[in-house]
Amino acid sequence: MHNKLDVVIMAGGKGKRLMPLTTHTPKPLLKVGSKPIIEYNTDLLASFGINHITITVNYLSEQIIAYFKENNKYQIDFTYVKENKPLGTIGALKLIENFKNEHILIINADLLTNVNLDEIFNTFLSKEGDALMATIPYKVDIPHGIVETNAGYVTDLKEKPSYTYYSNAGIYIFKKEYLDFIPKNTFFNATDLIEVLLSKDKKIINYPILNYWLDIGKHEDFEKAQEDIKHIKL
Repeated sequence: MHNKLDVVIMAGGKGKRLMPLTTHTPKPLLKVGSKPIIEYNTDLLASFGINHITITVNYLSEQIIAYFKENNKYQIDFTYVKENKPLGTIGALKLIENFKNEHILIINADLLTNVNLDEIFNTFLSKEGDALMATIPYKVDIPHGIVETNAGYVTDLKEKPSYTYYSNAGIYIFKKEYLDFIPKNTFFNATDLIEVLLSKDKKIINYPILNYWLDIGKHEDFEKAQEDIKHIKL
């Protein structure tokens, strides 16, 4: 996989919901167990043979750059792209000009996961997608019988149904050519790009993550991460 994908970690966010922890430390450098959140992701990427990673940075960016200067056990070749203003979860990719591969893997810096990246990429290739979005399946069990209606008439009865919904996991693959749809110097999210591609009838692959996955957004997530790390192999 390592020579077929360009990899970008999005690490520019302020981590406002984690204040005051993020007052003097960018969220990606907050430690879970013995190492920063972002390092779990760079270690994961390195374990799949990735040796060149671009990191988009903004808030307290010099700390992230300094950290990897001192801590780079896998000898990864890091490139940094500095956002001068917040550009959302994919806007900063417009600042990168030297993508070498046809496919770009994008991962948010504040995730903890042990997902199999080879499997994600192979799924994308085998299904011949234009883009891929990793998702977290949520099964919702309805404890009552459901009555379906239309225009005032009962159309169906369902006894205690369950539904599966998918939420965004913050890991994507895009074909390089589709980055052309990202506007310059504009706040733009990866989900905005997915919506543009859907409007153009492009094929977006859903990859449901069945491995461990945690998005560290709030204090409760951060506390959960500290417990999880004691018994999950990341």
